[in-house]
Amino acid sequence: MADAPTSYQFIRTRHEAAVGIVQLYRPEVLNALSAAVIDELVAALQAFDADGAIRCIVLTGTDRAFAAGADIKEMAEASTVDMLQRDNLARWERIRGIKKPIIAAVSGFALGGGNELAMSCDLIIASETAVFGQPEINIGVMPGAGGTQRLTRAIGKARAMEMILTGRQMTAREAERAGLVTRVVPPEVYLTEAIRIAQEIAAKAPLAVQLAKAAVNKAYELPLREGLEAERNAFYTLFSSADQKEGMRAFVEKRKATYQGR
Repeated sequence: MADAPTSYQFIRTRHEAAVGIVQLYRPEVLNALSAAVIDELVAALQAFDADGAIRCIVLTGTDRAFAAGADIKEMAEASTVDMLQRDNLARWERIRGIKKPIIAAVSGFALGGGNELAMSCDLIIASETAVFGQPEINIGVMPGAGGTQRLTRAIGKARAMEMILTGRQMTAREAERAGLVTRVVPPEVYLTEAIRIAQEIAAKAPLAVQLAKAAVNKAYELPLREGLEAERNAFYTLFSSADQKEGMRAFVEKRKATYQGR
């Protein structure tokens, strides 16, 4: 496993072949998501997104916590004007702009902003120890980084209302049954499994993967007619790629395709 040179304070990065790995690392505060952490996270994700050698990204935390929420000390005494001027939540839109797939490897707490961050990813691989929740109501606020929107889309209105209005947490198995997470695995292999799936995705045609990710995301954002049109246009676009020719020729010739990302 190769280490990537960084100057990050709150995260660690490395790569395994075509998979970039970003680890939140503030274990003393359960990876609380301060503005500085999000800045570093966005920078690392954008760097991997721009790196032609990286085709899929894994985002993880520590065994005890993916991220236990926002850094409350940064906000406790803030006014509405302070929050508007800081506009820290605008940073999260940059995560949404990452073109390559991001897999969240979650162990322990994924609460508040931690759950919102996991939901910002494209797949969630959860350890059996993982716990998901939006407990903001318990401190007099509500989710602000996508929790009310993504959680409702993932698990439905009734379950989302219960979690957001009561602060109830959801176990990994409950989250899997509800459709919030992709799969649940033993705690000793959650990161290994996430990397394995990332490597499987990385072996596919990169342009097709990125356009497919974008098309699936549009299913949450567009009416059906517009979503179908976007999907169709993306499908046709891929026929101008060298990877489409390689993939289909390899299928006809009964050999393994070699994709170049162009």
